[in-house]
Amino acid sequence: MVWGESNPKASVMVVLDNPGTREDKDGNAFVCGTRQTLQEAVHHVGMKMDDLYVTFILKRRPVKKYDKEMTRKICMRHLDQQIEKKKPQFVICLGNVAVQSFFKNQEADVKTLRGSWHNVRGMQTTTAYHPLAVRRRPNLRSYFLQDWEFIAEQYRHLQG
Repeated sequence: MVWGESNPKASVMVVLDNPGTREDKDGNAFVCGTRQTLQEAVHHVGMKMDDLYVTFILKRRPVKKYDKEMTRKICMRHLDQQIEKKKPQFVICLGNVAVQSFFKNQEADVKTLRGSWHNVRGMQTTTAYHPLAVRRRPNLRSYFLQDWEFIAEQYRHLQG
């Protein structure tokens, strides 16, 4: 099981679809392009990775064949328990899979929801593109940075 990484006591919870299929030498759950792109954006807006707790819809590394919808429904119970226990001030869903699962709406998408706050299940929530989508489609980078500026502004406001 991979519950998450970074600061478990952070007031900002970032939700991704699943942990990476590989680990780094320290056993960290998400690596390479996802971590690098996320860190770049976070640092660009003056935040630190320690300001975040990064968790996943799926709590284990993906396998080749599995019932994705059923597995996500099961794993959402675990995410709900994490949220109840950690009580983050707000949630950021990265990528359409995380958005659709967290919002419980298969029609929800980042493109439509980004740039504003939404009350989702009692949580102040926003969305941004998945870091790997940003790496694969460089035209999304400016939107990704705008989203993190938006997030950082709210974070600074909540910090006083």
